[in-house]
Amino acid sequence: MVATAQSLREQVACACRILALEGYADLTLGHVSARATGSGTVHIKRKGVGLDETEPEDVISFELDDENALDSPEMHLEAVLHTEVYRARPDVGAVVHGHPPYATALAATGAALELLTHDAVLFVDGVAVYDETAELITEPDQGHAVARALGSRNAVLLRNHGVVVVGRDVAWAVLAACTLERAVRLQVIASSLGEALPIDPEVARRMFPAKYHDRLVEEYWQAWLRKLRRLGDDSSAS
Repeated sequence: MVATAQSLREQVACACRILALEGYADLTLGHVSARATGSGTVHIKRKGVGLDETEPEDVISFELDDENALDSPEMHLEAVLHTEVYRARPDVGAVVHGHPPYATALAATGAALELLTHDAVLFVDGVAVYDETAELITEPDQGHAVARALGSRNAVLLRNHGVVVVGRDVAWAVLAACTLERAVRLQVIASSLGEALPIDPEVARRMFPAKYHDRLVEEYWQAWLRKLRRLGDDSSAS
């Protein structure tokens, strides 16, 4: 659907830099991956570089059925978050893992995301929670447990850790990741002002198709690319 002039490597690199702008920057931590529909090839940000400095050459590729792929010294320790979600969810074309401040803070509480804003409508089916451990997710069985907790939803909070967000392609995953952080931030603001007044779930479900569809997601993706270019990021011009 999205960014046909860009290779998946370019899309992943741009996604990393967009997420850094939108609150996901955390030294060299956090990673984005993508796979083409029907493909077993995964493209993922390598370890050792920050989201804000990721270029296409910092995106490495591997085959999902390669048992030794995760042993590469360039691979993030938590790459199993990506591989196990892809194995469990054929509909997923991109995965984001990061530690955005507001959503990560929510993951350290017993609170849930409420339907307070249009942003929260993207998560009308709820945000999942993985609470088996607060440790790094480095083993396939842990990654599988995260994928199981995610289920059919588009985001899961990792208790005391961060988030995993997915989408049918890179643009959808980036939108979901950025929108989750904004929705939680607005919930924090709303809760400080007075009684929360959530949107009725049935109303939210009616709102969803008008708020979130391919045409608008492509429009948002192009707006993010223009933002990168305004900041002097020439590599987003593809």
